[in-house]
Amino acid sequence: MSASANATPLIAPMRRLLYVAAFLVFLAGLVLFVFPLRTAEWFAWTVNPPMTAVFLGAAYWASAGLEVTGARSADWDSARLAVWPVFAFTTLTLGVTLLHLDRFHLSPDNALLAQAAAWAWLAIYAIVPVAMLVISRMQIRSRRPDPESRTEGRPVLPPALRLLLVGIAAVLLLYGVALLAVPVPAATWWPWPLSELTARAVGAWLVGLGWAAAQGQLSDDLRLVRPVALTSVAFVILQALALLRHGDALAWPSAPAIAFVTVLVAIGVAGGWALALSRRH
Repeated sequence: MSASANATPLIAPMRRLLYVAAFLVFLAGLVLFVFPLRTAEWFAWTVNPPMTAVFLGAAYWASAGLEVTGARSADWDSARLAVWPVFAFTTLTLGVTLLHLDRFHLSPDNALLAQAAAWAWLAIYAIVPVAMLVISRMQIRSRRPDPESRTEGRPVLPPALRLLLVGIAAVLLLYGVALLAVPVPAATWWPWPLSELTARAVGAWLVGLGWAAAQGQLSDDLRLVRPVALTSVAFVILQALALLRHGDALAWPSAPAIAFVTVLVAIGVAGGWALALSRRH
C-alpha cells in the first residue's frame, strides 16, 4: 500500500512493534483457542470454563490481524487505528494482572511451561504499553503538515454505518468498564460464569474493541477503517467457531445469551459493511 504525498509514513520502530505484538498475541490465542483445556499447564493462568478460554483466544487472534494490518499500513493515519486500541488493552490488562497476581502461575508449584508463560506474560504487559507510548511519541513527532485538502474526494462512512459503530462502541465501552470496575455484579449479565479475573480480562478486551469501533466512526476516510473492519469480521467468525465448540456453556435462551449474539451480529454487520465499501473504493 502506498502513502499519499502528504501522509505521514509509518516509522520503522512502530512497524516492528506491531509485528512483534501480532506474533505474541497469536501465541496466546493458539493456547487459548486451540487448547482451552490445557491452560493450567500451558498458559499464564488457569482459564475456566473452556468457553472463556476460546472467547479470549478468538479476541487475541482477531487482534493479531489488526496489528498485522496496522503494521502493513503505509501511513500513520491508517496504522493508528490499530495502535491506540492495543495500547488501551495492554495497559488495562497490566492493571488486571497486578490486581490478580496470585492467580498467575508464577510459583514453582506450577508446571514449568505454565511458569514460563506467566513470567513472559508479566514482562510483555509491563513492556509493551511503555514501548508503544514511547514509539507513538516518536511517530507523532515525525508527522508531516496535513493540509485540509488532502481529505477531499475521499470516501467517507455512510451516516447509518457511523451510527451503528457509535452504538457498538457505547455498548462495548460501558460494559467493559463495568466488568473492570465491578466484576462480580457486572458478570451476572454475561452469558456464562466468570470469575473476578476472567470478568476483568474480558472487560479489558471489550474496552479495546469498543475503542477501535469509536475510532472507526470518527475517521474521515473510509479506507482508513479497513484494519478495524477486517478485525471485526475475523472476531465474529472466530467467536462463531467458539460457540459451535463450547456454546453449551451459555444459558440459552437467556437475555444475556441473546444480547451476546446480537452484539456479535452487529459487529459482523458493521465490519462486513465497512470492508465491502472500502474494497469498492
